[in-house]
Parts: sequence; structure tokens; C-alpha cells
Amino acid sequence: MGIGPSTNYLKYNGSAIIIGKRGEHMQRLVLEEAWDRTISQKDREEIERIFQDVVLNLNMGVTFTTVRIAVNHKDERLVTSIIHNRTEQTLIFENTTLEIWVGDNRLAKHTFTYPTLQVPPKTSVPWTFIFPETIELPTNHATLKLKKEK
Repeated sequence: MGIGPSTNYLKYNGSAIIIGKRGEHMQRLVLEEAWDRTISQKDREEIERIFQDVVLNLNMGVTFTTVRIAVNHKDERLVTSIIHNRTEQTLIFENTTLEIWVGDNRLAKHTFTYPTLQVPPKTSVPWTFIFPETIELPTNHATLKLKKEK
């Protein structure tokens, strides 16, 4: 039995994981250089597993998959997510407003500028966003969204 046109497959390419259906453009998981050097093996495996679980059902555009939410010593909310860029343009975080949602409720928003964070087309990148709001956030079921332009 060969690989048919709708067969899903996984390919490792250096530090990137590429998943897709034969004949389609692949979505790649790429770790930013500092992440690649410092991430624990346990966290790397968790991010790779989450990516593999969601990649075939991603919507077009820019979406986020929440990995975890934590609180640091400054009472800031650390939202670790996988950014999925399913567009044809590189995503650059310059004065980019993100919002934290649980269901239909927006809990927080913050504007980010990360000069080193660039997500090429058809690429997914894990990143931790630090929200200064000191609101109570659940540890799961929260979703990051790009703020919609008016």
C-alpha cells in the first residue's frame, strides 16, 4: 500500500517538524534559536505532541494553540502558545495586540513588540507572551487571538 493523496505524514528536518497531506503545502513547527537551545526535552516533546494533534485541523490565517498559563514572581501571566501562521505573509510582532479569551469572554489584552519574533508563512512557532494584567486566568481553556482591526 503506497502513500495516497490524502495520507498524513510526519517529516523531521533538523529542528523542524513538518506535517501535512501529500500534495499540500506543509505546516512546519520551528523553534526560535534561543528556544531550541534552552527548552527542556519534556517541554519540547509536549509542544511537538500538541502541534501534531492540532496541525491538520488548523484554520487559515493566524491562530494560537495554548500550551500553558503560568504566573511569575511579578504576578504577570505567562501564556505559552504555539503561533500558527497559515497565511502567505511573514507575521511580525510590532505593536501587535493580543487578547486572552475564555469562550466569549475577553479577559485581557496587551500590545506586544518582539523584533526577533517573525513567523514565516505556513509555519508554527512556540512563544511565551507576558501579560501584565493581574487578573485571574484559568490554567486551561484560554485562547489567544489577534485583536481584530476596526
